[in-house]
Amino acid sequence: MSWLCLNWRLNGQGLCFALLLLFVAPACSPLTLVDATLPEGAWRQLDAIGYGEDPRQTVDVYLPADDAPKGLLVFFYGGGWDSGDKSDYRFVAAAFTAAGYAVAIPDYRLYPQVRYPDFLQDAAGAVSALAAHPDLSTLVPERTFIAGHSAGAWITVMLALEERWLQSGGVDPNQLAGVVGLAGPYDFDPRLYRTTRQSFGHVKAIELTQPVNFARAGGPPLLLVHGAADTTVEAVDSRILAERIQAAGGRADYQFYDDIGHSRLVGALAPQLTWIAPVQADMLTFMDERLADQTRGVAGARTLNSPAAVKSDAR
Repeated sequence: MSWLCLNWRLNGQGLCFALLLLFVAPACSPLTLVDATLPEGAWRQLDAIGYGEDPRQTVDVYLPADDAPKGLLVFFYGGGWDSGDKSDYRFVAAAFTAAGYAVAIPDYRLYPQVRYPDFLQDAAGAVSALAAHPDLSTLVPERTFIAGHSAGAWITVMLALEERWLQSGGVDPNQLAGVVGLAGPYDFDPRLYRTTRQSFGHVKAIELTQPVNFARAGGPPLLLVHGAADTTVEAVDSRILAERIQAAGGRADYQFYDDIGHSRLVGALAPQLTWIAPVQADMLTFMDERLADQTRGVAGARTLNSPAAVKSDAR
C-alpha cells in the first residue's frame, strides 16, 4: 500500500479527496482505497474454505456481525477470465452483511493456468463446498443468491442456466433463490477478441460458451444489471438475454443506469460509493423480495421485467 493510501486510512479525509487520489496516485488503486475505508467490525469472517488443491481454489466467507444470516450471496468478481483476487472485493461483503446476508467470495483459476470450461468447474466447486459447510448448508441452495460482475457475471449466469455445472456437485441450480448479473457478456463471439480467444478460442462449438443459448424456463429468477454507458460490455447483452429467457417462459429482469460505465457499476456496491447508482439497493430489493416470496410459498410471484424497473433504454 502506498503512503497516500496509508494516509487515507489513518486520517479519513473526505470523499472528494479520495476521488482525486484515483487520478494523482496511481499506486493507490480504487479497490485498495475503498477497502481502506471500510468500517471495522462490520462482519465476522470464517476461515477460508477450500474446494480443491490449487491455492486459488478457496472461498472467503463473511457473516453479519451480530445476527444469523437470512440468506447467502455468492459473488464472482470479473477480470476478463485472466485477473482478479477475492481479497479486493471485501466491499461487497461490507455492503451485504450489513443487510443481513452472509457473503462468499470465491477465487477461481485464471488464464493462462486454465481455459474454458475450468472457470465454471471451479465456480461450481466453490458453491458445492459452501453447501457442505456446517455454517452455511441450511442456506444452499434455497436461500442462496449467486451474483457476479463482468466475467464473473458470465460465470454466474452460466451456472444458473447450464444446469450440469452445479448439478455435478449436488446443487440444483433451479432451486437457487435468485441470480444477479452485473455488466455481463452474454452474447458475444470470443474469437473476435484477443483476450477471449486465449480463454475460449479452442472451443469448436463456440455457441456452447454463450449464456443466451441456454435461455430456458424453469431456472431461478434473474436480475441483469448494466450501465447504459458501458463501453467494455454492451448493455444490450443484458436486454437480449432477459428477453430470450422471458420468451422461453423463464423469469428475468433487466435494469440499466444512465451515465454509468463498466467499472463504476460494481464500484457502486461499496458502502462509500452508493451515490454513484442504486445498484446495492436494487439488488437488495430483488433479493429480499425473492426470500419473501419463499416465505409466502409463491413461486416466481410476478413477471420481473416491468417498465418501472428499467432505468434507461440501452440499445
